[in-house]
Amino acid sequence: MFLEQAEALRTRDHPRFVVMLDRIHREAPNLTPAQQWHLRYLDAWEAMFEGDYTASETQLREIIDRSGNDVLAAKASGLLLNNLALNRRYEDAFTLANRLAAGLDQVKDPQARFLLQSDLSQMLSLAGQIDLAIQYAHMAEQAVPPGENLCRPLSREVAALYNGKRLTSTSQELQRAIEKCDATDQPAFSNSMQLVLVNLYIEEGKPSMALALLDRLSASIRTSAYYPHILSAKVQRAQALAALGRDKDARAAALVAVAMAKPGSIDQALAEAYKVLYRTEKRLGNAAAALSFYEHYVVQDRGYLDDISARTLAYEVARQHMLAQKLETERLSKQNKILRLQQALDTKAVETSRLYNVLLLLVLASIVFWLFRLKRSQLRFMRLSRLDGLTGILNHQHFICRTERALQLLNKKVGHACLIVLDLDHFKLVNDTHGHATGDTVLKRAVAACQQQLRPVDLFGRLGGEEFGILLYECSREQGMDIANRIRAAILESPVSKDGFEITISASVGLASTATSGYGVQRLCREADAALYRAKRAGRNCVMGDLEVANALVQA
Repeated sequence: MFLEQAEALRTRDHPRFVVMLDRIHREAPNLTPAQQWHLRYLDAWEAMFEGDYTASETQLREIIDRSGNDVLAAKASGLLLNNLALNRRYEDAFTLANRLAAGLDQVKDPQARFLLQSDLSQMLSLAGQIDLAIQYAHMAEQAVPPGENLCRPLSREVAALYNGKRLTSTSQELQRAIEKCDATDQPAFSNSMQLVLVNLYIEEGKPSMALALLDRLSASIRTSAYYPHILSAKVQRAQALAALGRDKDARAAALVAVAMAKPGSIDQALAEAYKVLYRTEKRLGNAAAALSFYEHYVVQDRGYLDDISARTLAYEVARQHMLAQKLETERLSKQNKILRLQQALDTKAVETSRLYNVLLLLVLASIVFWLFRLKRSQLRFMRLSRLDGLTGILNHQHFICRTERALQLLNKKVGHACLIVLDLDHFKLVNDTHGHATGDTVLKRAVAACQQQLRPVDLFGRLGGEEFGILLYECSREQGMDIANRIRAAILESPVSKDGFEITISASVGLASTATSGYGVQRLCREADAALYRAKRAGRNCVMGDLEVANALVQA
């Protein structure tokens, strides 16, 4: 009885849940084996809540493998799904999600099925599969078991709609989710939904409403002590204050959020906090501090974009693995059919033997056809994993790997190369003014202009957002500066037409040469980035090399 009561309190009143869990542990020797497995499940949930994903995963896998309780194993599987996702083990998470989705029809317990549908909705939303995520949320909404309520599936639906950019502050789905979670006394889910509403207020230019809502939420968030909610609330407060022009208050709030971050963590909220610090310091005239915070913002933003790419890649890999397993099963099944046919046909006459040959050829052709399709799909997936989906050039990770190998070869043969880092000036203004579709067109046009100036041996990659990298192979510094200036001019001379207007885009370019910076890719990137920042400080639409940066440092 106490175990069920404790489980019901997890998200409703977490402090009471912790107290009750401690009380149950004191009576653990008197529990039956089934009750002890249930207690271990609650321990795993609490370990994950506190961020101890390793301990939680160990306990959950033991429950799944050894408890002998199908209902508890199904619930533990759903919790393990969340654990793997929070720990950024996306390939393992999506592989498990595919397996759970395939076996969902075999889960007969209403509560376990309800929880699995909700967890699958959350995972598919994380992978960017918005329509599927909404579908699983609706399935859970339509079959709420006794002891559960609509709060959980409605919150999953809202999360998917928000990730898919289909939500506004007045959306009925969001209001309904908040009302249901409040009515059923689920503060953790309610806080999540209301923090979504705060984000929408900020995005829609309503910072005063965002601050008022944050003030009302502050007590509940402190009570639940859930770290992601606390961090999000701090960052959102900084964003709202900055939008109201209260730069000093915004800076103070953002610094509190940054100080909360765990060492080495990559988080979208942290990226937003650093963006607020960069902009407020810039408006307050603190150029050095602004630049430092901008560099932190770039690291967080790139990390967040890489995390999105990792999720998408893991989802596709898991789907390919599932397809491969399905094809292998079909292939083995067909081979077994062939063996049975062969045994039967051995006793027949020549005419029957001819029929066997025909069937055998058809089956073999089918196997070859499916294997060919699988191989073609794998080759296409490998190619796409190396390229940026929008521009078709190398993605960040593959560009860095190719550049590192090229520099190692040049180092052995004592050749030279130049690394160019270019950033489109005021690109966010293009997105904000003309829309993301026009922004994508501008990126493609800029890439095309660059490619016209490059040789087949040069490497060209998208580092993230509107920033690109180019390795000029077997190229002296003087040649590199000349090519960089040609690229800058080509971009400037490649406007994009939009509704009768021409959108002109310029680029700031930084260059580093192996002649002065050596063959280490990290140092070249640092020198090129430093040159790029100097180009931006010089007024943008210009090229700066590593020697100019070095001379500037000497003069300073």
